[in-house]
Amino acid sequence: MTDLLTLGETMAAFRTAGPLRLGGTAGISVAGSESTVAIGLARLGHHAAWVGVTGADEPGELVRRTLRAEGVDLTWSRVDPGAPTGLILFENRVADINRVTYHRAGSAGSRLGPADVTGAFDAPGPPPRLLHVTGITCALGAGPYQAVVEAVRRAHGAGSTVCLDINHRSRLWSVTDAAAALRPLLPSIDLVVASDDELAVLTDASDPVAALLAAGVTEVVVKHGGDGATSHRATGAVHRPARTVPVVDTVGAGDAFVAGLLSGWLDGADVSARLDRAVTTGAFAVATTGDWEGLPDRAELTLLDHGPGGTVR
Repeated sequence: MTDLLTLGETMAAFRTAGPLRLGGTAGISVAGSESTVAIGLARLGHHAAWVGVTGADEPGELVRRTLRAEGVDLTWSRVDPGAPTGLILFENRVADINRVTYHRAGSAGSRLGPADVTGAFDAPGPPPRLLHVTGITCALGAGPYQAVVEAVRRAHGAGSTVCLDINHRSRLWSVTDAAAALRPLLPSIDLVVASDDELAVLTDASDPVAALLAAGVTEVVVKHGGDGATSHRATGAVHRPARTVPVVDTVGAGDAFVAGLLSGWLDGADVSARLDRAVTTGAFAVATTGDWEGLPDRAELTLLDHGPGGTVR
């Protein structure tokens, strides 16, 4: 059984230690919100599958090789020889502030469509336990948006739990466009994950959490950055503070948080335990460089319980 199915674009990622315009060396890896969640869950022992499209090029091979090495199921992903794999550039501009530049217009990932997700639901056996979708995929164009719509429709109809991470990217689309695309999905969404400033994408209500719960969403999890996170359900709210760690790189922290949250859900943990795991995996992300490279495996979840500078023997 597939524990998690997710879909989106994963790009080759180039990271520089200073301003890109000055040149110099860059580290090369891969980056993508949905595949980071898949990697996070795979490291925690769950069966995670990623649906996406890469180009028939070396960056695409890097993406696929990396995801396979991390134990992510690529059964329903494909290679498109007619378009290049997208690129993302990270530059450490000042202190711990990073600047991101995308090269993804016309990419293979933007050719994702509804037909790409049907195989995962038509395959023999039970449907995925969880479907995870994000606003990022919806922002990539009509094809990716319709792929999300189809995946949500099929998952909801099959009884899968559907998680939507708003993950608003202002460089990809406006709040108005995001709202027009994401609000129609709400009747089929069970779990919404958002930062404090993203809730307005889904509702104009003065109390957005209450409005989303009234609309049928089972749980709304709000991330507060360094102040932790709160889970809101009809039965009440539960808050957990963030773990205290040195901040090295905040990129990917939200996706790491989601991976921990969904892992807890798959394990049948209660709300408090799910949030504890989420803030823990988020802390691993901010305390290490890269989107996914520092994410823990299950045996490492307790590492942050050791004091600063501790040695595990």
